This record gives sequence, structure tokens and C-alpha cells, in this order.
Amino acid sequence: MTSRIAALDGGTYYHHRTLYEPRYRDFFDGVIYTRELGDTVLEDYDTLIVSCRTDPSVLRPHREKFRQFLESGRTLVIMGSTGPAEWISGIEWHFTPTNFWWWKEGGSLGLHVTAPDHPLFDHITLADATWHHHGHLIVPDGAVSLIDVGDLGSVLYDDTVTTSGRMIVTTLDPMYHHGSHFMPATTRFLDGFLPWLKGMTPS
Repeated sequence: MTSRIAALDGGTYYHHRTLYEPRYRDFFDGVIYTRELGDTVLEDYDTLIVSCRTDPSVLRPHREKFRQFLESGRTLVIMGSTGPAEWISGIEWHFTPTNFWWWKEGGSLGLHVTAPDHPLFDHITLADATWHHHGHLIVPDGAVSLIDVGDLGSVLYDDTVTTSGRMIVTTLDPMYHHGSHFMPATTRFLDGFLPWLKGMTPS
């Protein structure tokens, strides 16, 4: 049995390309327009993706809905630039200056894999998660960071301990860049990340 996945659509061009075009469309059992979130029964799905760069002002009114979704044992995937600390408890995000040109300057983002045995890495490599990031996260006690940035904190972690469900939280924004037709690593990331999510055994 595969996971039933829904994703939020904020009405942007990059959400449209990611959620509706053929490359990824079959991974989504539902696409929920953010303005219709209040009328949607989230428990019809096993996993909900809060898509990259979704405006947090449309998420804040639904804090309780997200909490109940997690408490029902389901999986919430929180993508980059969604302001999660504003609408979900227990997220600690810190701003990090974004280096857009490290690859031109011969530098490094300082990313490193911290849980190489995690099943996600059967689907992606560190290179697939390396373009830039918009901050770092403090990992809750008992949760597992998958990719850290230097010694600052995490850019991607897996939390199965702070709620009855599961939160996968990242500061990465692959949907935005895939949908904008630049940064090929972001497409490779989605090529691996979405099949991994789809293959999760529902709770």
C-alpha cells in the first residue's frame, strides 16, 4: 500500500508546474488550493505537503487543523519558505543569509549528510539537495537531522517524536526552482523525494 499524498497549491506558476504537469502529477492523490483548505477533510490523506513558498498568512488560521492532522498519526511535510514557526508548534527556524553564487565562486554551502542510513538517501544524494537554503532549523530532541549546514543546525529533519504523527521539515525550496525552470538539482531532489514519500507505509 502506498501513501495517499495531498499538496497545497498557492496559485503560483511554480506550484502549477510541480503539481499539475505530467512529471509529478501521479504522485498526488489530491491538490488543495490554499483558499479552500478550511473546507477540506485532510484525514482523507496520509501525507500533506505544505508546498514551497506558500504564504504563511493563509496557513496561520489553520493551526488547529494541522495539529489535528498530526495527532491523527499522519505525516506533514513542511517545505522551505513557508514560515512554519507561525503556524505549527515546536518549529525553531533561524535566518541564514542566502548564498546564491557559491558554485560560481568556488566555495561550499557546508552541507553534510548526518543520517546516511536514512531511507531517503536510497532516493537522493547530497548533491541533489545542494543549491542554496534560506535558513536553518534547530532539531527537536529525539528527531533526526538528515542534512546539516556546518555546525549551525539542520536544513532537513525527520521528526517522529514531538507529535503522534510525523513531520518532515526543510528550509529547501525545490518546488519553486523546479517550477521556475532553473537549478537542475531541485528537479533531481523531487525525482527522489516524491517517490520516497509515496512509498511510505500509511499509519
